[in-house]
Amino acid sequence: MKSTSLNGFLEAELGKPDPDQCLFHVIPAGFEKSVSYGGGTALGPQAILTASQYLELYDGVSVPADRGIYTLPPIPGDQSAEDTLSDIEAAVTSVITSKKIPVLLGGEHTVSVGAFRALSKLDIPMGIVHFDAHADLRDTYEGSNLSHACALHHAVEAGFTVFQIGVRSLSTYDVAYREKKSVHCLDAWDLFSKGIPSPLLPSDFPENIYITFDVDGLDPSVIPATGTPEPGGLFWFQAMDMLLSSITGRKVVGFDVVELAPIPGHHASDFAAARLVYNIMGMISRHSRNPQG
Repeated sequence: MKSTSLNGFLEAELGKPDPDQCLFHVIPAGFEKSVSYGGGTALGPQAILTASQYLELYDGVSVPADRGIYTLPPIPGDQSAEDTLSDIEAAVTSVITSKKIPVLLGGEHTVSVGAFRALSKLDIPMGIVHFDAHADLRDTYEGSNLSHACALHHAVEAGFTVFQIGVRSLSTYDVAYREKKSVHCLDAWDLFSKGIPSPLLPSDFPENIYITFDVDGLDPSVIPATGTPEPGGLFWFQAMDMLLSSITGRKVVGFDVVELAPIPGHHASDFAAARLVYNIMGMISRHSRNPQG
């Protein structure tokens, strides 16, 4: 029986590896301050780490773990938003500087803002591929500009090119802001009515990308354990197809998986989120342009 107290991603199989030998550096960040419906995202990172102990190393194509997976100590979740984001920014910056790939585990979607701040210091064209049920483009929500509903507003304002996939819930502000800022989108209804386009991303989309994946982008039948579920979401292999299309031939600077809100006794969502993380690692290992490490 594998221990569920292990704190590293796939630690049951990999032990405690040398970080210098690992391509992927996992950053748990169970920050939760602004959730507006169901709570529990603070427990998301540990649930993913626990579920990862039960993953098989072979992902169906290769063994992503061969590139090495190191898990950093968790970012404290009981700080202010600014202190937490500062810690995330520092951690992501450190990982990128060491020519590794940061893998941020949330927590609410606000944690991505810390990564966006780190990416903005690179001063290179950057594309953000955003899987989500919601656009998250508001300037403020419930009195805060660091709400989970504002996460991608920060990315756009930082000058990144954003492509949103699977959105099916928008405020009137989101719609107007999308148009004003020319935010690329492939909403759930378009996917249902027209299918997945080829190529998926615009021809001039940046080669350097960061993937931010809110698990509510998936249909609730795949991952029901999230605070703001929306019907009509992406199914598993739709999401895998579009992730692969996004990653192939591009350089993935980092990625995050956020908004898992574990349900006690319901392991399927935790395991699906862990598998999502591992699958993205595999796609990067096999299909990205010159992965580091």
